[in-house]
Amino acid sequence: MNDMRLPISLLPLELNEVSFVHRGQTLLDRISLRLEGHGKILIMGPNGAGKSLLMRLCHGLLKPTNGQVHWASNANGKPPRQAMVFQRPVLLRRSALANLTYALGINGTPWKQRKPMAWQALDHFGLTAIAHRPARVLSGGEQQRLALARAWLLKPEVLFLDEPTSALDPAAIKAVEDAVVDFHRQGTRIVMSSHDLNQAKRLADEVIFLYGGRLIEHSPAEDFFSQPQTARARAFINGELVW
Repeated sequence: MNDMRLPISLLPLELNEVSFVHRGQTLLDRISLRLEGHGKILIMGPNGAGKSLLMRLCHGLLKPTNGQVHWASNANGKPPRQAMVFQRPVLLRRSALANLTYALGINGTPWKQRKPMAWQALDHFGLTAIAHRPARVLSGGEQQRLALARAWLLKPEVLFLDEPTSALDPAAIKAVEDAVVDFHRQGTRIVMSSHDLNQAKRLADEVIFLYGGRLIEHSPAEDFFSQPQTARARAFINGELVW
């Protein structure tokens, strides 16, 4: 008989007094927060605030110097139901199609299913015309959509995005933002860093504001943009230089 039970949720994700020290410098300082539910959370703050580092710790690429990062479930050794898309996509020296089939192979997808699934993802993200082109010669926007297509194939419960539109033109930014909304509609919890206030206003349900490696505010987006609780957050929202 088939096991029809739903996958155990990874969420909530809890960070308890998490710090990260590198070469004697504290880059993240005693951050505690809880991520749950189904929404789009934007991590904001000036350069060097610790946005990318925080997401790498959550994703598991780095271990905290102190404190704990705890998922509700680690999937009992099964493929993780979380994914991360970086500011500069990490792509293999092979075609766009092959990048997707390779990811499916690593994830344990049967060989006969890989190409049909990869073509479906390319079609979903408007990339079928460049399927056989080397991934590393694609435009920045195409590379980012390919990275999103790769994540989409894994059906993540949580998707981390590290400033995915920072180097893109307006058309490519819109394509990525549309993809983020599409992930969310399909049930994926979005955790995304950005320095773009207008983008955050378009996308965010919640905002985490970091400054100097510390968690300054964590609130619903509407409250953060209309009634920030700290002077640094108010200055950031007003476009003033914050350092």
